[in-house]
Amino acid sequence: MNITTIGIDLAKNVIQVHGVERSGRAVLKKAFKRDQVLGYFAKLPPSLIGMEACGSAHYWARKLQALGHTVRLMAPQFVKPYVKTNKNDAADAEAICEAVSRPSMRFVPIKYPEQQALLAIHRARQGFVKARTAQANQIRGLLAEHGIIIPQGISHIATRLPEILEDGENELPGVFRQLIDRLGSHLKELDRQVHELETQIQVWHRANPDSKKLAQIPGIGPITASALVASIGNAQNFADGRQLAAWLGLVPRQHSSGGKQTLLGISKRGDSYLRTLLIHGARAVVRVAESKLNHAHSWLGGVMKRRNKNVAAVALANKNARIVWALLANDRNYQSDYGLVA
Repeated sequence: MNITTIGIDLAKNVIQVHGVERSGRAVLKKAFKRDQVLGYFAKLPPSLIGMEACGSAHYWARKLQALGHTVRLMAPQFVKPYVKTNKNDAADAEAICEAVSRPSMRFVPIKYPEQQALLAIHRARQGFVKARTAQANQIRGLLAEHGIIIPQGISHIATRLPEILEDGENELPGVFRQLIDRLGSHLKELDRQVHELETQIQVWHRANPDSKKLAQIPGIGPITASALVASIGNAQNFADGRQLAAWLGLVPRQHSSGGKQTLLGISKRGDSYLRTLLIHGARAVVRVAESKLNHAHSWLGGVMKRRNKNVAAVALANKNARIVWALLANDRNYQSDYGLVA
């Protein structure tokens, strides 16, 4: 068998493989147990291997690259149009094999273990933040049922809860006081976990030159900068800044036909976590720009005059994404006055 291109449909236990020779004729259709995969591919000559960017894809990509193969990861939505029949593992592997050979296909950068480890910290922190918000809302809602209203904001719960539990005139049953005390302790633990993970991210950020470089951009702090560096990897995998912004879902969706261009809202494709960080950072810049006169004649000031604040925030997030690509791809430092005419 002279296999040149292989499509792999990943799964937890059984991995389906579809291989073709140079002419495109299928010469390999086989399912492997997980512990059989590396031994089989070690015997094959170097080939082009395609996989969907899903769970464990980066792990398998690194392992197969170490065996001398060229590995390409693709977004699942780009593979789906190549599925010819009903969905099954064999059809999926064949579709992946076909998609990876297309010259216009766009690929996902392969992440290193260090990148995945940092992104795991980010995901864990995000989970703790959501749990903390849910716990705070639960405490606020339970107390509201007994006529005790706490203002919005987690900080208000930390300050008000001790005096509420100690107040003997609020007619709270003893069992309910014990419950609120338990929930308050859980909220403190979640808050502690969030701060500990943020400290780990800060340590990584201070030791990484690229992350510190991105943190100089207004609207991007250590959390956003570290997540961007770990997710993007080599910025030269993207052709330009607009492609990076599109990868983050910050460019308009199109519904154009017959030569008439119709632009809609942002596509919201890609990593929602990174997009959320960039937009929230941009909101902070917009909020500051509203109260500063020197922003009135700036690019952001012009956008804020024409459109509402939400649109301006997304536009700034899009611009920051392009700046991120320029700094990383060209190894440059951020200059606030870059491009201004004296």
